[in-house]
Amino acid sequence: MRWFGFGFNAFGQICVHEKLIKGQCSDAVKVISPTELTLASHADRRGCRLKTDGQIRASWSRRASLHLDGDSCVCLAGFGALISNESCGISMKESRGCKDAYISELYLTLAFPDRIESWDLQTKEKSASWSMEVKTESSGPPMNLPLVPGGYIATKPPFYRSLSPHLKAKSLALSAEHAILLSASGAVYTWGLGSHGQLGHGDLTSEEEPRAVEALWGMPMSHVATGGWHSVCISDGGDLYVWGWNESGQLGLPSRGLRKALQQQSSQQAGAPCKDASTSPHEEPQEGEKHEDVFISIQAFPALLDITPSCEISTVSCGCRHTAAVTTTGDLYTWGWGDYGQLGHQTLMSSDEPQLVEFFREQQMRVVDVVCGAWNTFAAVVKEEVARS
Repeated sequence: MRWFGFGFNAFGQICVHEKLIKGQCSDAVKVISPTELTLASHADRRGCRLKTDGQIRASWSRRASLHLDGDSCVCLAGFGALISNESCGISMKESRGCKDAYISELYLTLAFPDRIESWDLQTKEKSASWSMEVKTESSGPPMNLPLVPGGYIATKPPFYRSLSPHLKAKSLALSAEHAILLSASGAVYTWGLGSHGQLGHGDLTSEEEPRAVEALWGMPMSHVATGGWHSVCISDGGDLYVWGWNESGQLGLPSRGLRKALQQQSSQQAGAPCKDASTSPHEEPQEGEKHEDVFISIQAFPALLDITPSCEISTVSCGCRHTAAVTTTGDLYTWGWGDYGQLGHQTLMSSDEPQLVEFFREQQMRVVDVVCGAWNTFAAVVKEEVARS
């Protein structure tokens, strides 16, 4: 399995250019073509390649490469890692033996068989800023961060937050301000900030405690993910449901703001006079549009998103304002904000419609996993062995 990255690269999260090292990073900030990840940091040129079962975790300015085969460890790339492979307060040696990792902009959390550790990425302390002992039941399914026995690890102190055992949590996705939980029965629960409809309860109110998303009740889900102010989930049948903020088209639904921006950009490139940019995006549509275009800025209820041609979704991930989904046939579709090339279409265009990332199909690669950072995207691929029908 090989990992590729594209999008925001101001701190060398994807690849390191000499200009980044010298601080001249104007043309190294955006990686618009999928680029294979090799070194986890510039300083550690001895190897640290992602192996067969390696995993990626990403925040806005950093990437954590989790190596699971052999002597497992975590390597950091991005902010601070250009200076030393022991920057950000943690070295590869101190992470050896970890089984999972979770990274936010401020902290790196590591799961060991007997403990959980959180490291402060803003300091150079040589010890974890917080830790707790854990006892896992060997007979039960493995817990995946940020879930831990009895609760979950938050992105900031207090780190440990308890969860009701009645929820029977299977997986959990956290954004900076809201959370989405998948139970063992396939039910979805959300809580936190709700100002952009990201909780899926049909309103814009916040919730202090987990509340079931009633619109999805009775439809078992298999996967959940969360972005800045939007949420997504996949049903057992491979259908994709989206809700929350859609200002940049991150839900894959028609966005008036995005369409208008693209229209202005097209007019400028063509040399034609563009319309007044100060015109309200909520103005009445022109005659002929009224029954054709329905624009959505906030979707407070889960909406079924169709991807054409019809396909089943196996996994999905969200960035701050973009979304990426992998189909059961190994294709990658992306949509939303694309100003840093994070959609992988080798342009800086945004899109409010799911679009196939042609690069991997052209290279005869099958995408098997996807992880979004805030402004970039990482895709795991294998060589396509059977010709596509």
